Amino acid sequence: MGEQGHPAEQGGAVSLTDFYGLEGKVAAVTGGGSGIGLAAAQALAAAGAEVVILDRAPVGEDVLASVRGARRAEALVMDVTDEAEVTARFTEIAARHGHIDILVNNAGLAIRDAAVDLSLEAWDKVVAVNMTGVFLCARTAARHMIAAGQGGAIINTASIMALSGGGVYPNISYQTTKGAIVNLTRALAVEWAPHRIRVNAVAPTYVRTPFIAPLLAQPELMQRIEAMTPLRRIAEPHEVSPAILFLAGPGAAMVTGHTLPVDGGYLAQ
Repeated sequence: MGEQGHPAEQGGAVSLTDFYGLEGKVAAVTGGGSGIGLAAAQALAAAGAEVVILDRAPVGEDVLASVRGARRAEALVMDVTDEAEVTARFTEIAARHGHIDILVNNAGLAIRDAAVDLSLEAWDKVVAVNMTGVFLCARTAARHMIAAGQGGAIINTASIMALSGGGVYPNISYQTTKGAIVNLTRALAVEWAPHRIRVNAVAPTYVRTPFIAPLLAQPELMQRIEAMTPLRRIAEPHEVSPAILFLAGPGAAMVTGHTLPVDGGYLAQ
């Protein structure tokens, strides 16, 4: 958008489309079958993008219908830890849609064991999804973006735990891998800037999704978490997706290498 000149620079009228419009863009969303990923898919579609949900399990027609609206939406089964499968799915998307413009790298895993009790098998499993899987998807999407020569936007899902060593329960493998995502985001942003690929991340607080179902089942724990949050509540998925939409769109044309907390003030204390 900046290379073509923004309407405001020319004294013209400015609309929300100038900042958030994604007409003609193709977006892939990993872990898009529920929670933050689904909310992101819905927001991107509402802004005009064609959305492809990538999830480890088949996505129901009701989920697709909630994304589709007037736009094309589809879902593909993909394991983010399987390099061959990641390559095949992104190649399929590029072949079917002609290009890939946006990647929301959202698939994630948590095994909430204390460090002294965490098995190496469990550690490796979390690393495979939260770190290696994010890298594989980013690398593969970037290859298509670079080949197309039109730039792109990658948004990784980090966490408030990526920016804080504290917590109300042990979650060492999750905290470590999400911390790695913050610096992976910075490094890829610098490396891919010459190709006009912007790489950013969101760092949500606790969000009411199936991902934290075991925590939601513990009222006393949730009360502690809410008490630690200045806004005194956890987030809903639709409160994270606008940040993702912003980072994906033309309004963030000069934003790259940034991690945006969506945390109700959690990290401000």
